[in-house]
Amino acid sequence: MTTPRAPGDAEPPPNAANLPSVRAKQILGTGLAVLVGVGMAVQSRINGQLAAELADPVLAAVISFGGGLVVLLGALAAAPRMRRGVGRVTSALRTGGLRPWHLLGGLAGATLVLGQSVTVVVIGVALFTVGVVAGQTVSGLFVDKAGLGPGGAQAPSRPRVVGAVLTVLAIAGTVTGGLGDAEAGSAWLLVLPLVAGGGMALQQAFNGHVGAVAGSPLTAALVNFTAGTAVLVPAWLGTLALGGGPVTWPANPVLYLGGLVGVVFIATAALLVPRIGVLLLGLASVAGQLVGSVLLDLFVPAADVGVGASTVLGCAVALLAVAVASVGGRGRTGAVLRESRT
Repeated sequence: MTTPRAPGDAEPPPNAANLPSVRAKQILGTGLAVLVGVGMAVQSRINGQLAAELADPVLAAVISFGGGLVVLLGALAAAPRMRRGVGRVTSALRTGGLRPWHLLGGLAGATLVLGQSVTVVVIGVALFTVGVVAGQTVSGLFVDKAGLGPGGAQAPSRPRVVGAVLTVLAIAGTVTGGLGDAEAGSAWLLVLPLVAGGGMALQQAFNGHVGAVAGSPLTAALVNFTAGTAVLVPAWLGTLALGGGPVTWPANPVLYLGGLVGVVFIATAALLVPRIGVLLLGLASVAGQLVGSVLLDLFVPAADVGVGASTVLGCAVALLAVAVASVGGRGRTGAVLRESRT
């Protein structure tokens, strides 16, 4: 017979029988995060090619983000859950459950898409990804430690720190071998993806907050794409005033699907952040980005750069880093904070 729990008694610890299912969900979430990274590499390839054929990288970014926004607005008209999510977000802003800056994750996304359009056709998808993951990996540690994600502060466990260090080493090796294949003056182009990658951890954390409040990852994606489009459109209009504009409109319909790919991975990332944390999401998506980018540069290259042994080795080390980090689980700090608020 079970003894009733008196008022004020501590909650019993989780049933050990449930631990395997928790681990299985974390493994599934990590696998989905890897696919998110592959989607990011595919989007980089699409947007880079679109920018090259338009001869207008800012317009390519507008088409990518704007296309995603159009898809989400269509979904909003047909999805009551999404509309309820918008109402919850509005209410949370009034009551303080969400801060205004939680709606600005799309600014990092806009920087990423613009970086894809500007740099991929010059340095290739793999080297572009190197810059992104360098910023993303380091930033993810600090974002989790500071508690900027919806799960609260998560003290990085030792395996996760080791995983982050391994990822940085993989990136360093990839850069060392890969920059020799790029054009001589193109190394500075890594700065833009580096900044975008640093912002991605914040983007994932902020979108996770919006998704948790809205109860709909698609609502978080809508907020993300609205913010990004609101920045990119004025930027493109400014380039028009300076004499820019497209040279021609590509006939390949695939080149206009970057926004749709972005919707899928932004919504999936918003769904995963509360479950696996910003750092593990970042590390897993790093693995997906590296593997996807190498495959794309091998079979459908965007630039006249080779994929050397150092790049392949970097991918292998990054995959090992994800495996090491996923063993570490989530830090305890977030749980302590949540208990302290009750």
